[in-house]
Amino acid sequence: MSILKQKYSDLTATSLGRIRGGQLLMLPTLIALDLFLKYKIERTLAEIGASIPIFPGFNITLGHNRGVSFGILDSAHWVAPYLLSSFAIVLVVFALSWTARQNSKLVQAAGGLFAAGGLANAIDRLGDGAVTDYLDFGWQATRWPTFNLADVFIFAGVALLFLAWRWSTKTSERDR
Repeated sequence: MSILKQKYSDLTATSLGRIRGGQLLMLPTLIALDLFLKYKIERTLAEIGASIPIFPGFNITLGHNRGVSFGILDSAHWVAPYLLSSFAIVLVVFALSWTARQNSKLVQAAGGLFAAGGLANAIDRLGDGAVTDYLDFGWQATRWPTFNLADVFIFAGVALLFLAWRWSTKTSERDR
């Protein structure tokens, strides 16, 4: 084994060992919540065969995405779900490893949200080759692509990471 590979695997193992109890509780809880909602909504909408209007501009609408964000990398090839899920899992391990080494609770929460969303979508994709989407926002003919709770977790994690970066930048500028 090369020195670089050994050093990286030691670093990853050490970092992942530092994952806090809150993250260990948050990850399976958020993943289970997302997968449960996908299951219930998919069954309900399959039975009634229509969207459920919640309020003007927001519906629950069943959609399936074989690609990633907005259908990028959409493929019906049998290997695509495995490649996309594997890539997602690598990103999640990297994110958890990096955030576990940070002192900021905000950064750690961001990593947990990002990881929960990524893992939930990876698990869902491995089930039938596509991610189940159901949150449908828009006005009349102008619609945002449907998405799901795991996507919200990923977005919130990235947004929190950006906020933590901005706060740390402002703090370090003030300290100078």
